Amino acid sequence: MSLKLLLDEYVRDNFIAGWGYSEKDEAQTFDSFEQWLKEGLHGDLSYLSGERGKKREALSAFFPEFQSSLVFLFSYANVAKFLEGFYQSPNSNGLKMASYLFGFNGEDYHSYLKQKLNRIAQEIKSKHSSIEFTLSLDVHPVLERDLAVRSGLGWFGKNSMFINIQEGSFIILGSLFFSEKLSLENKIAVADHCGTCQTCIDACPTDAILNNRTLDANKCISNFTIERFKDCPAPDGMENANGEIFGCDICQDVCPWNKKKLKVLDASEVNISQNLSQFLTMPSHELILMLEKMSNREFRRVFKNTPLERTGRIGMLKNLRFWQK
Repeated sequence: MSLKLLLDEYVRDNFIAGWGYSEKDEAQTFDSFEQWLKEGLHGDLSYLSGERGKKREALSAFFPEFQSSLVFLFSYANVAKFLEGFYQSPNSNGLKMASYLFGFNGEDYHSYLKQKLNRIAQEIKSKHSSIEFTLSLDVHPVLERDLAVRSGLGWFGKNSMFINIQEGSFIILGSLFFSEKLSLENKIAVADHCGTCQTCIDACPTDAILNNRTLDANKCISNFTIERFKDCPAPDGMENANGEIFGCDICQDVCPWNKKKLKVLDASEVNISQNLSQFLTMPSHELILMLEKMSNREFRRVFKNTPLERTGRIGMLKNLRFWQK
């Protein structure tokens, strides 16, 4: 079986929405990224700057043996569609969480997707015994959306999200880097299909989305609810949001490229653990009492290997209390 056919099989059988190939080392948008950092628009996301920021200039800075890359689109669009209906049902408590939380069996997607990427890489290594590889997710010093663009998979939306013409933006990017070139063709670059639309910009209640396809992390609801672990003021305008307590999908929910018709999943097809689902069903005052009674250690145990583990008990209390005001 050719490598292309093998990868196409993975698309059908492993919930991968698409893949792209590139041998281009340098990031096309690194200068813009550096300017964004200089302007302090990354806020308190210090891990994006310094030495880890400089490494994003080229893939070889992260993986010195770099010769080629494969980028995969892992879609959670069907889960986002399911939640859209759930939020309008009587079962909803009026609070919202980023839909990616429920897209990968409720697990932290980093560990879930790492397993899938390693499996693909080992398949390729079995056919190229001398090849070396490493993987990349959004925790690594790689401009992943830039790589997906130069792999011919889509474009930067005006909300800074990566958009694929078939899948929209409810996707997670995962990549593999190899020490040898592979017998694959680079897809033709995709044109920008946002046009004159600025629905995402207009919809953001905190005005976090800028006019140059970047955002101000200081104002971003996702940054406030996920990355700020201690009690601190919410960005101005958050009171006009929709009850977000972990992440924010507002700019994605309104995007026309996410309005395609999808199979509406039955509740039995969405693996939402009780630990996570209670944040969408229990009254907020009960959730606050539950977390106040927990120790930090117990919180880490209960929410181990879920995205909530990162934000922690204090961070989640901060988010819930905002909507109690």
